[in-house]
Amino acid sequence: MNLRRVTAVSKKEFLHVLRDRRSLGLAIAIPVLMLMLFGYALTLDVDHVPLVVWDQSSSDASREFIAGFNGSPYFSLREYADNYRQLERAIDRGDALAALIIPDDFARRIQTGRAVDVQLIVDGSDSNTATIAMGYADVITRIYSQNTILHVMQRRMGRTQELPVDYRPRVWFNTDLQSRNYIIPGLIAVIMMIITALLTSLTVAREWERGTMEQLIATPVQAGELILGKLLPYFAIGMVDMTLAVVMGQFIFSVPLRGSVALLFLIAMVFLGGVLCMGMFISIVAKGQLIASQLAILLTFIPSYLLSGFVFSIPNMPKVIQVVTYVIPARYFIAILKGIYLKGVGLEILWGQALLLAIFGAATVTLAKLKFKKKLT
Repeated sequence: MNLRRVTAVSKKEFLHVLRDRRSLGLAIAIPVLMLMLFGYALTLDVDHVPLVVWDQSSSDASREFIAGFNGSPYFSLREYADNYRQLERAIDRGDALAALIIPDDFARRIQTGRAVDVQLIVDGSDSNTATIAMGYADVITRIYSQNTILHVMQRRMGRTQELPVDYRPRVWFNTDLQSRNYIIPGLIAVIMMIITALLTSLTVAREWERGTMEQLIATPVQAGELILGKLLPYFAIGMVDMTLAVVMGQFIFSVPLRGSVALLFLIAMVFLGGVLCMGMFISIVAKGQLIASQLAILLTFIPSYLLSGFVFSIPNMPKVIQVVTYVIPARYFIAILKGIYLKGVGLEILWGQALLLAIFGAATVTLAKLKFKKKLT
């Protein structure tokens, strides 16, 4: 490989990128815009669930029970209802996601130590939110029941009775359970894969459409030199985008970065190299900018968003789909990003994912080089 020829091709591509200021601006602005949009809009946290209550008891005991819901950050009491029809209208209009119904004998049963049935109606049209809301309601109800049992036992026995098991959960790596702390690292991988593959998918295809490929073929530049020279400018743009994403995650979204920054960028370079070669392979195969861009979106955005474990848990997918996820490079990069960001681990833990990313990069380089032929066919 001749370094002089690689430099010449790279310089030509750099000039093209710098002269096309609109595309260069979009290459920088789109990742920032996507990170801002997804970072603020995409959240898996469920809180302030709108709640409507029909309190048929209207007693101190029922008001204390309702206070457990109203005082938590997970429910927001919107209104009190007087009948079932009013509850139905509130849920149908979307004013409430859940409805709590307290029977008229609530206080009497509580005071006599008997069990009482309380109904919770949940709008199941959003199954994920409904499931989480029911979990919150179950916890609040259990806390109220435990406190009531302890109060009754204290009144009967004349002394304080402690529960036999003192449950104290402790959350590691994401103490506040903020969804943005694992969404932002995943977004970095998805955005980097989309942007870099899309940019390089147009390089060779653009040469064919403009009729300049014939001139390149006539030069002594070899296939590997041409591919490397064309990739270097977009590699630089990808690293700029990566730097912007890391800075935004740190200072705008306050995502903790506990691991090695050097390791983060080193593995990002491996990932970018593989994705860039993937875009180059698409460009070589398509020979048209429109088809190349469509293929790049199809082969990067959908798999990296749906099948990488970014949003949907891979173990919950069907077995066949789980097998397919092993060929999605974003799966391994997202796992590495979360390990470095949240857990602060290094290659002693992440070496397997890093090795698979390196294999992916080597495979895409080989495919692009084998597919590119210096001839007019």
